[in-house]
Amino acid sequence: MSFIEAVVLGLVQGLTEFLPISSSAHVRVVGELMAPGEDPGAAFTAIIQLGTETAVLIYFWKDITRIIGRWFKALAGRIPHSDPDVRMGWLVILGSIPIGVLGLLFESQIDYSLRNLYITATMLILFGVLLGFADRFAPQRKQLDQLSVRDGILFGLAQALALIPGVSRSGGTITAGLLMGYTRKAAARYAFLLAIPAVFASGLYKAAKEVPVLFTAEGRAVAAAAGEPSLLAIAVSTAVAFVVGFAVIVWFMRIIENHSYLMFVVYRVVAGLLLLAMLWFGAVDPLGGA
Repeated sequence: MSFIEAVVLGLVQGLTEFLPISSSAHVRVVGELMAPGEDPGAAFTAIIQLGTETAVLIYFWKDITRIIGRWFKALAGRIPHSDPDVRMGWLVILGSIPIGVLGLLFESQIDYSLRNLYITATMLILFGVLLGFADRFAPQRKQLDQLSVRDGILFGLAQALALIPGVSRSGGTITAGLLMGYTRKAAARYAFLLAIPAVFASGLYKAAKEVPVLFTAEGRAVAAAAGEPSLLAIAVSTAVAFVVGFAVIVWFMRIIENHSYLMFVVYRVVAGLLLLAMLWFGAVDPLGGA
């Protein structure tokens, strides 16, 4: 992977992570277009997501530190567990369990078979239509202080669907929130908070497995021969994703207050159909050379 490719993929990751359009799908497809027959890989995607998730930490820093602080106070018996921030802390933990368990159980399928671009295109269209339905017909009255254990679990299960490229972590979680009656802003806010443990756990897990290998001469040689990203490429993509991602999250949280998700729904459906057309005419390899 060249320096330019690393920058482009970091830019793509930053632009798409917080929008309900699937960053993993975009990184997968753009990577294939820049280097036909080569998939950047699930590990690369998971690691550069650390950049965008760091942007979430900074954007929600006051909320996160308050929730964590009050959660520990509740553990120490200094405040009741019924405190809204304490409940939020427990619900984020609870909602993170499904994606963690399923991610480990189906790691091989996630890294390989589920990255088939036919699946990606189908998920882009299917969940785009579902997002449009939820945004148009769901009541959207509930706020996060009304979040229940049942809703927390359902949010977590929706987030777990994002293990399939094309679904979108934010898109799946936001759609579930809208269908449960939460407002656009409440659903998006919880989607971003819920993603923090999952993304950091996944990214650090993949980094612990992949990065040490690249410190060896043999590992670098194998990666170069296979067209896989180097340490420099990973670092560059992650840094670019952080900078761009922070700007996008600021914009996105402002725009959803007064606008529907229609533009994202249309984009998903068009992108899915375009990807199917490229697959039909052989412009891209559905398996990325696997």
